[in-house]
Amino acid sequence: MKNYTAKTIEEAVELAAQELGIPADEVVFTVVEEKKALFGKKASINVYELTDAIEFAENYVRNVVESLGVGDVKTKTSLEDDIIRIEIDSDHNPILIGKNGVTLQALNEITRLAVSGKFRRRFRILLDIGDYKDSKYSRVASIARRTAKEVQKTKTDVTLDPMPSDERRVVHNALSNFSHIATESSGEGHHRAVTIKYVE
Repeated sequence: MKNYTAKTIEEAVELAAQELGIPADEVVFTVVEEKKALFGKKASINVYELTDAIEFAENYVRNVVESLGVGDVKTKTSLEDDIIRIEIDSDHNPILIGKNGVTLQALNEITRLAVSGKFRRRFRILLDIGDYKDSKYSRVASIARRTAKEVQKTKTDVTLDPMPSDERRVVHNALSNFSHIATESSGEGHHRAVTIKYVE
């Protein structure tokens, strides 16, 4: 959190926006003080930064997981390509992952919503437990490549099973250099899926 002071709140926000290199309406702040004195005005704001969002996300995850009664919880947080990545380790990792990763995905979603709600902007957050996500990404990429080769042969489009946004991104990236292949996401919510298309 960083403090900015100017004559008005608007000027302080503009000052923060210039320094952070973001539009003024994306600056997340709290007002510390706003004085209108006889000989001038003064406004002071505290501006939240990315490090604040990362710390909030990590604490939020730890609190939610501990409230589930799964024993001691350890977290390790890093920032990769603008993605806040939080690795979780507990005494009951399989329970937190859930069948086909459903519990982990739900935990990921509520954490993303909590952080975005607190800081009034969207953050990309990835939770992982025991390298589950990395292993899943490898499987998803393998299925995508195999399916794309079939589409190249048969020239018939194939729609994969619905998957969360991070896994859809893996499919798009895995097939970005395939000749005569295009990928397109369609559907809403949990039914959103990637179609692998043949293009001339």
